[in-house]
Amino acid sequence: MKTKIALIGSREFIEHVQTSIALDLNTIELIPYIYGEPQEASLHIKNLTPCDAVLFSGALPYFFSKEECRTLSVPVLYLEQDETALVTSLLYILHHHGIEPDRVSIDLMDLSFIDHAQSDLHLKNPPRYVMDYKERLPHTFHIDDYTDFHRQLFLDGKTDMALTSIHAVYDRLVELHIPCMRMIDPAKSLIRAIEKAHSQSLLSKRKAATIAAARLSVQYCEGEHEHLHELARLMKGTLQKIEDNASYTIYSNRGSIEHFLESTDFHEHSMLAGFGYGHTAAEAETNAEIALSFARKADSNSCAFILNEEKELSGPFPNKSKKQHLKNDTPDMLSLAKQLKLSPANLSKLVQFYKSRSARDFTAAELSDYLQITRRSTERILKKLVDNGSARIIGEEMTYAQGRPRAIYELTFPIY
Repeated sequence: MKTKIALIGSREFIEHVQTSIALDLNTIELIPYIYGEPQEASLHIKNLTPCDAVLFSGALPYFFSKEECRTLSVPVLYLEQDETALVTSLLYILHHHGIEPDRVSIDLMDLSFIDHAQSDLHLKNPPRYVMDYKERLPHTFHIDDYTDFHRQLFLDGKTDMALTSIHAVYDRLVELHIPCMRMIDPAKSLIRAIEKAHSQSLLSKRKAATIAAARLSVQYCEGEHEHLHELARLMKGTLQKIEDNASYTIYSNRGSIEHFLESTDFHEHSMLAGFGYGHTAAEAETNAEIALSFARKADSNSCAFILNEEKELSGPFPNKSKKQHLKNDTPDMLSLAKQLKLSPANLSKLVQFYKSRSARDFTAAELSDYLQITRRSTERILKKLVDNGSARIIGEEMTYAQGRPRAIYELTFPIY
């Protein structure tokens, strides 16, 4: 299965990637999202269909979308501008237009690129008119400032051409009939960024699949057994009682545990817990026991610590902001529920099910187990989604020698 990467950039950038390198990416599928100005990039986040990673065309759109990206459960990267892009662009201008660097106005991410290029190339006429935006992001950045910067220098006769790394500035300079060029993104840099997004998506999936153990210490109360089994279901794990001990262990994976901590109000469960990650079940259980010992020392009747395979301890939970996903009262979600012909409650559960997984594909049985509804009810929901184009069947699996193969599904509507 190909790795899906959401590519967020300007129209020119997307077209450049699609025509120059996309054909060489046999194991990667790029899903384009186009904006007019960098500030608009954040609007795409809530419209992203299921993907394995998100790659922005540069630092500008990334910084304007940084807050919205906090809700994403996949790696988020941006194409980093460097000296290679600057030198390649200046060489192009010198070779094709005969304009020396000191007659070119430049906007870029970091002023240090100019110093490095000058030092490496020993330029006789280094760039003199440069404006960066590293320190302005995101609050004091304004497109007009950069357009005016290039325009005024050209009108004053100090420059013969503008070199901009901001596509919206390029469009405005063209309208003003000012000679200009977009900063060149070398093909090698683009390929490297896409391959990095690919690698991080694979690493994220492996990390989410790391073995995890949850060691729980609870006081006996009515309904305790059902409560523990409900916790095991929420963590997608298996519950075991520790003999001669008032503790229980749930075996699961890291992705499911982290999703449980992010989406659950821990105070509701009144217990002490230690979560451990490891390369083996024994290592995860040992780390969970150590983490639980820290929870027992904490001055709280309900808290948890996490100890990972690198012996890094975090906690206590829940003294961190938690995201509540049980309500579905936002206008966007209600509108989406109407479009998909699902109840808001079922849509919310479906989205949470999808976000909690390290893989994009799933079966009706897996969804049925998560939703705690019958297989027939689950298949009705999936049929409704497939019929209106909100899900599709991408394959089938035959896990038993007899019976019909089970369909494998993938969602196609925005879930972030």
